[in-house]
Amino acid sequence: MELDTQKITLVGILGAVTVILGMTPLGFVPVPTPAGSATIMHVPVIIGAILEGPVVGGLVGFVFGVFSFLRAGNPFVADPLIGILPRIFIGILAGYSYKLINKESVAVGLAAAFGTLTNTIGVLGLAVWRGYLPLAAAIGIGFTHGLPEIVVAIIITILLVKVLNNIR
Repeated sequence: MELDTQKITLVGILGAVTVILGMTPLGFVPVPTPAGSATIMHVPVIIGAILEGPVVGGLVGFVFGVFSFLRAGNPFVADPLIGILPRIFIGILAGYSYKLINKESVAVGLAAAFGTLTNTIGVLGLAVWRGYLPLAAAIGIGFTHGLPEIVVAIIITILLVKVLNNIR
């Protein structure tokens, strides 16, 4: 796959949006869970994957991962394997899941769900594997924090992709 000017520009714009979401309260949507908010920093990764494919999604995910790694708020995200790798796979898996489904609204929702699950399972699974978290804690975080993030990501992604497709 060739990265043309449009794709490189989209990676830059969505990467910048990810950084802005992470540096401001805009990246955290209040939800009634123990965490108090659902992050949406991964949504630009999913949108990049839907609009231009898994490579663009993976590159935006790389920007998200490097930003998360550099601004790590906990020890396991400061581990580059955990902070960066799952974020790259958000875009790759969201992009391929989108391509597999023919019905647009279903495909966008599934891509958002798969991308969010990739982030949650990837980060928490690697945190358990590397010994940062016990399995029971990771499962608890996954359910109480991950499920609301899936719902929020699906809603936001469907709305944004619909608007972006209308603009195109």
